[in-house]
Amino acid sequence: MSSIAKVFGAVDIGASGGRVVAGVVAGGRTTLHVVHRFPNGVVERDGHLRWDFTGLYREVLTGLRALAAGFGDVVSIGIDTWAVDYGLLGEDGSLLAEPVAYRDGRTAEAVQRVHARVSPEELYAVNGLQFLPFTTLYQLEAERSSPLWEKAAHVVLLPDLLAYWLTGELRTEITNASTTGLLDVRTRTWSPELAADVPFPPLQEPGEVRGLLRPEVVAATGLPSTTPVTSVGSHDTASAVVALPADGSRFAYVSSGTWSLVGVELPEPVVGARAREVNFTNEGGVDGRTRFLRNVGGLWLLQESLREWADLNLELPTLLAEAEALPAGGPTVDVDDPAFIAPGDMPRRIAAAATGPLRTPADTVRCVLDSLAIAYARTVDQAVELTGRDVDVIHVVGGGSRNDLLCRLTATLSGRRVTAGPVEATALGNVLVQARAHGAAPSTLEAIRADLAATEDVRHHVPR
Repeated sequence: MSSIAKVFGAVDIGASGGRVVAGVVAGGRTTLHVVHRFPNGVVERDGHLRWDFTGLYREVLTGLRALAAGFGDVVSIGIDTWAVDYGLLGEDGSLLAEPVAYRDGRTAEAVQRVHARVSPEELYAVNGLQFLPFTTLYQLEAERSSPLWEKAAHVVLLPDLLAYWLTGELRTEITNASTTGLLDVRTRTWSPELAADVPFPPLQEPGEVRGLLRPEVVAATGLPSTTPVTSVGSHDTASAVVALPADGSRFAYVSSGTWSLVGVELPEPVVGARAREVNFTNEGGVDGRTRFLRNVGGLWLLQESLREWADLNLELPTLLAEAEALPAGGPTVDVDDPAFIAPGDMPRRIAAAATGPLRTPADTVRCVLDSLAIAYARTVDQAVELTGRDVDVIHVVGGGSRNDLLCRLTATLSGRRVTAGPVEATALGNVLVQARAHGAAPSTLEAIRADLAATEDVRHHVPR
């Protein structure tokens, strides 16, 4: 590693917002500077919920222009987004339609058709994934009845679509590929049984260079023509897990954002019958690791509630203080209930599902946070049971790490220490995988995490 500062650009886009970040790496410390933030969300178009992905790409270019203006020489750019969604490209490489969002309801019948051909047990034996009705496997089954399917020359996952527009190179980064349901969990290659007729680009590992910026991108951003895009853990959770300030292996993690990803890191997948019964998933991590986790409901419930309350001029800090003052043991919901997947009128749906009355917005906030903490604690206990790996500490990263009440509840209900932070773990992991590939960070995840443990400002919560 060099003590000379090197700058890496991270494009980090989640389901509710995105950012372009400058990561300055020097002497074992990484400092992040957000140069551009922008909102994200679904729009209803042509009878489906879709992403304005063309608009997101314009925002990325704006962010890269700010990166070039503010930081000069940039060693590399990496891209991560949420998982499972994709775009269809025609023979000429053009996007046939804006990508359908995973919250769209088109897969209801598709799930049944897939399971009529391949049982859930057989699917789990191949892909090792928990059942989620919006997994790419089911989305593509629904897509086959679309008039666009016959015109599609390539199925491109969303971070790879951005990388294609920046470089002209088509690949599929493997950590995101592992969320599609079409990758063999043991061989880490496309399953010949499940993906035989899906035109995915070839697979690529994190740390490999995707390609150099196209001339049009150079002109639009001011970045040097020699700037490469380097593959990172392009599923945002894969990047977030890289940036855990963890010591040893006796840890669990919660990547807490719009969704919550709760699990442990393993050297190999776990695909037994019990793991399938409790709906655990085996997703690919950086360096061939397995992210053994459950996809748990997340802060989406709170985000959507706040959106519904916009006219009430409620402040989140005030709501959290009022929620914390409420007694323990109040109403809860099952945060994994499919009723919470779609947008719109979330407080009403939460009240309908709650185990007791919710009379005020603070009641609803406390219900959501209690329910999330219960789900986090239960899921960590299940991970311990399924793997035999003891867990001493739970690392909460992402937006939920800033929610002290959520972290305290998780510590108390789990009976384990909770370390909260870093908030921007995804961007940090994105930057550090690039930095390692270009000689500016340690060679192992353990050494990277040791540096973070020594330099990151985190908060500690103990069970009460």
